[in-house]
Amino acid sequence: MKWLAKLKSLLPVRYAIVFVLASLLLSGCVKYDVGVNFDNSNSGELVQHITLGERLTSFSGETVYEWLNSIERRAQKIEGKIQRISREEVIVRIPFSNGEELQTKFNQFFNPNGNEPMQADETNIEEEIPKLESNLNLVQKNFFFAEQDRLVYDLDLRSLALISSQGNVLSNAGSILDLEFSLKTPWGANNIPTTEDAPQPEKQKNQLIWHLNPGEINHIEAVFWLPNPLGIGTLLIIFFVVGGIYLRYNYMTPPLRRMEGVME
Repeated sequence: MKWLAKLKSLLPVRYAIVFVLASLLLSGCVKYDVGVNFDNSNSGELVQHITLGERLTSFSGETVYEWLNSIERRAQKIEGKIQRISREEVIVRIPFSNGEELQTKFNQFFNPNGNEPMQADETNIEEEIPKLESNLNLVQKNFFFAEQDRLVYDLDLRSLALISSQGNVLSNAGSILDLEFSLKTPWGANNIPTTEDAPQPEKQKNQLIWHLNPGEINHIEAVFWLPNPLGIGTLLIIFFVVGGIYLRYNYMTPPLRRMEGVME
């Protein structure tokens, strides 16, 4: 590892991640999974699971560790909970109560507001980590008992294209970066392919998993239905009220009063 330390001292900080990735083409370095999990139309959770490879942390440990710390700080600002499995592995859970809140928190988390003041270490990390443009849009249609949702997610990963010392883009970036986006709903979801080269999901029960392509613009669209607890609860209340009235006047009214009602 002496040659790694020597190389690191000779390179500008902003190129550290690019060269470390280029030097580790034969082994995965970063596993980054983002999942949107719906329980119903009024409950869900945004989950991030990040695992850093040992060889990456040995080369540029302080930078990547501070990147994980910045993720934790951003999650806490939007009521997220952090589970630190190890120094190299972290799980972030961000709850949401409806689709609008999911959209707001998701875009706020992945696109921090530049108007908010940042700490000095956060500013340094933002300068060293490649810029990613991410946008999630959720269109909802309420049908009282159920809700139809259309999720559109655009993620620009062109800044993660690896550049060699000759300035050429390396074609095997996917062997280093393992990036996934998943959508889990109670009744499952349907993928909508918009282009021939759009990422195709893998289906696991009620979950769709897209393997994202580093160095490209990834566009994802899916349609799914969610149960509406408010509408279902209203229907049950109406059912019990009508059932109670029916029982009251047909089975619980004394026989004499029923006869008096007929004679009148």
